[in-house]
Amino acid sequence: MRMGYGLNVEQTQKLIMTPELRQAITVLQLSALELSMYIEQQLEENPLLELREDETERGEEVGVAVEQYMPENEDADRKEYDLDWEEYFQDSSDLGVVRQERIQEQEEYSYENFLSQSMTLSEHLLFQLNLSPCKGVDRLIGEYIIGNLDEHGYLRMSLEEVASRLGVSESRVARVLNVIQGFDPPGVGARNLEECLLIQVKQLGIKDIVLERLIKDYLVDLSKGRLNRIAQELGISVQDVQRSADLLKTLDPKPGRNYSDNSARYIVPDVILEKVDGEYVILVNDVAIPRITINSTYRSVLSKDKNHDSRTRRFVESKLNAAAWLIRSIEQRRLTLYKVASCLVELQRDFLDNGVKYLKPLNLKKVAGMVGLHESTVSRATSNKYIQTPQGVFEMKYFFSTGLSNSTGNATSAESIKKMLQEIIAREDSRSPLNDQQISDLFRMRGISISRRTVAKYRDELGIAAIRKRKRY
Repeated sequence: MRMGYGLNVEQTQKLIMTPELRQAITVLQLSALELSMYIEQQLEENPLLELREDETERGEEVGVAVEQYMPENEDADRKEYDLDWEEYFQDSSDLGVVRQERIQEQEEYSYENFLSQSMTLSEHLLFQLNLSPCKGVDRLIGEYIIGNLDEHGYLRMSLEEVASRLGVSESRVARVLNVIQGFDPPGVGARNLEECLLIQVKQLGIKDIVLERLIKDYLVDLSKGRLNRIAQELGISVQDVQRSADLLKTLDPKPGRNYSDNSARYIVPDVILEKVDGEYVILVNDVAIPRITINSTYRSVLSKDKNHDSRTRRFVESKLNAAAWLIRSIEQRRLTLYKVASCLVELQRDFLDNGVKYLKPLNLKKVAGMVGLHESTVSRATSNKYIQTPQGVFEMKYFFSTGLSNSTGNATSAESIKKMLQEIIAREDSRSPLNDQQISDLFRMRGISISRRTVAKYRDELGIAAIRKRKRY
């Protein structure tokens, strides 16, 4: 067989990702906030795009209508006879009326009034250090210790290392650390969990010998629910061990976490469902998205009557196509979201009316077939987006869940089973809690076939402890 190079002509079909298609896919999978930022970026890059000021134009039209409605001499008459009555009655001595301050007058707030920044853990501790008796070198040691605390308030350096870094004695560092451990929040400055809990017990004035023994020697056994073993070794009843364990749970193992970055993060729903007269109304929440249009100033460049060079025309044409595609992609995103939301309302009507227990299993393939789109398009349309329903705000992916078959031949969603599992454990006898096999048998009595391992998996996902830790003595 002879091998060599040659030229062949053949026709093939390939899917080419054009820039317009990439942009449409990008716009589709963006949330409302991300789309607003994306549009602002495009406004900076594309000179043919501009904001459509609908509200301003409407306000100008209303102003013109009011001016046309008012008589010509009405404004002049009003200026002639209008008096500043507040200034006129400022001196009320001759009226026999006691002057009163305007209490209900609205105060003017500046921009700084709406800015807030929570105090960090280091700032909170340094403030207390400045009020403490530590002066001179001791204050420098305290500042160094506070600067080396982690976000939970623990000191991850040994006293020997701090002393060697600062060139002071280890006993002096220990004395300053003891002062810091008396600061608020209780337990700050500890080097391990045991020390943190003991500091809190001391500061809160808790007098419980069993609690101190549990902290020093039995934290691992407590985490595994070995209350009987602890009671036998300490020679006390199981009830006393459980009472001290309940008191231990009131302590904070991470005292510095309240001063970490815990600012509230708000969710802006992309779709809003409102129930009106028994029917659900779908609103695509695009109020915060800037309205854009094409700038008409550049139309003269594309006019054949004007003499412009070819490079300018090509530049304006490319930007015009990009602007038109962006507007079309935003509109297509809105229509796709509306179609998918309509399908979810139709399929999950029982959930919207009655709650999580009635959530049905659903996959992307079924929704894609109903709306006439590809599965990947539905996946992009529902990713990173939230929907506001009468049952609460949910991620749109929440409606797509797997399920288990029941005795009627239908399927029950995993979220519905988790909700039932929570209700079963909430109603159980705490002195004799149900194990995973017994819970599986209860589901089987309800017509839902679920194994013991699946019950254990759902229980772990819900953060529900095992039977040993749920038992009360």
